[in-house]
Amino acid sequence: MLALPLYDDTPKSSPPVMTLTLIGTCAAVFLWQLGLPPRQQNAYAFALGIVPSVLFGHAQLAHGLALVPPWATIFTSMFMHGGWLHILGNMLYLWLFGKGVESALGPARFLIFYLVCGVIAALTQALIDPLSDVPIIGASGAIAGVLGAYLVLHPRGHVVVLFWLFIFVRLIAVPAVILLGLWFLIQLASALDATQGEAGVAFWAHVGGFIAGMILVPLFRRRGVQLFQPPRSVSFRAVPRRGPWG
Repeated sequence: MLALPLYDDTPKSSPPVMTLTLIGTCAAVFLWQLGLPPRQQNAYAFALGIVPSVLFGHAQLAHGLALVPPWATIFTSMFMHGGWLHILGNMLYLWLFGKGVESALGPARFLIFYLVCGVIAALTQALIDPLSDVPIIGASGAIAGVLGAYLVLHPRGHVVVLFWLFIFVRLIAVPAVILLGLWFLIQLASALDATQGEAGVAFWAHVGGFIAGMILVPLFRRRGVQLFQPPRSVSFRAVPRRGPWG
């Protein structure tokens, strides 16, 4: 079964400039990665990704890989990805949920919020296994913070999801609290049981980023922006119309 979120019914008060900037930056870095020989792609994952054992001083990178200080990899790792599915999934969720959150925070605050959530997410994952020598890369921790913020801002909003099961194809508008609540529970369950889920996925980063986003968004929102905003669709069974930036 394929369940693909497409758009939401949350109105946007301004163009999502920072959301597009972050997507463009991640895309540019990924294209740069693709242009590298496979051996160098792996080397740069270690050089610019977070290696917990290196970050906490338990180990050192091989000669020539220490391109930035270990603390700086917390930031550089957010813009690197491990493949097409990795970046496409992350950018879809950033576009879908980032627009509404950026509208509530403003571009500058949204950028700071995004980076702070990414830092908290990365440290959460690294602290779970501080001796790990596996590099952590990807924007999913920071994007999880965006999802957490969206849940606090628009829990009764609706997200149109494409459900595809064999010959059954349908668009269904799902309440954000259900969609994002289930997403978080899946991440938490996968993090608690390391034997389940896809190997190599930083589930604890998703959990840490999501919780950070929920806690921090009241501090970053613009003055007058309401939390737990009311629904705008007549019924979650009806596909809502797109907003001006959706």
